[in-house]
Amino acid sequence: METQTMPVPVISDLPETPELVELTPLAAEKLQAIMKEKDLTSHGLRVFIAGGGCSGFQYGMAFENQMEEGDFVFESKGVRLYVDQASAMYLEGAVVDYVDSLMGGGFRIENPSAVSTCSCGQSFSTESGGAAHGDACGHH
Repeated sequence: METQTMPVPVISDLPETPELVELTPLAAEKLQAIMKEKDLTSHGLRVFIAGGGCSGFQYGMAFENQMEEGDFVFESKGVRLYVDQASAMYLEGAVVDYVDSLMGGGFRIENPSAVSTCSCGQSFSTESGGAAHGDACGHH
C-alpha cells in the first residue's frame, strides 16, 4: 500500500481540527528557534507513537512539511502539528514540554493516556496496551 502525501495546507485553509496535542509556550519557542536555525520555517512537527520501547510504545517526533492521508493537522502556540490517526487515539490530551536540566535539555511528552512510563520518559504503556509495567530501561 502506497502512502499518499499531500501538499502542506496553509493553517488558515485547514478545517477546524481540535488540538489533539498541545505545546507549552517553552516547547513552542524552542521548536520555532530550531526550525528557524535549520531553515525549516515551512515545516511543522509530526508527533507519533511507534510500537516498541521498554514499556510497550514509544514517542517519536520529526519535522515534516507534508501531510499524509488521514492526518490531523492543527496549530498549537504558532507551530503546525501533524498526528496520524493511529497515534491520535494514544496522544489525545498530551502536552509536549521542553525541560532544561543540568544533565541537558529535551522535549518531554506528558500523556494522560499513559498508565505507566519508563524512567527514560520515552516509552509508555496504556490500560489496554497490555505492555510491561517495569521501570527498567536501556535509554539512560
